[in-house]
Amino acid sequence: MHAIADFCVIPMGVTASVSEYIAECQRVIEKSGLPYSMHSYGTNIEGEWDDVCRVMKECHEAVHAMGSPRVSTSIRIGTRTDKTGQTMQDKVNVVHEILAKDKK
Repeated sequence: MHAIADFCVIPMGVTASVSEYIAECQRVIEKSGLPYSMHSYGTNIEGEWDDVCRVMKECHEAVHAMGSPRVSTSIRIGTRTDKTGQTMQDKVNVVHEILAKDKK
């Protein structure tokens, strides 16, 4: 089943700046080969359900390996069966097309 997830990994019990931890998580995501888009408060990732969940687990493992004693993650996952082949970018493009009509 194809899934699009938005998740935010939160290292706990570490310094106030978590940029190094998030960079390591992004390395894990990049290595997965799944399409993704990092934003200011998390990452969108898409692929088969099991692959998406595996990558989120690997992010937890990587952040723990860096010394974070606790990791919390907020996750939203969407799936659909009425359409196939719609990507994260397709969803964004549709909204941009609607907004472009406002400027005409």
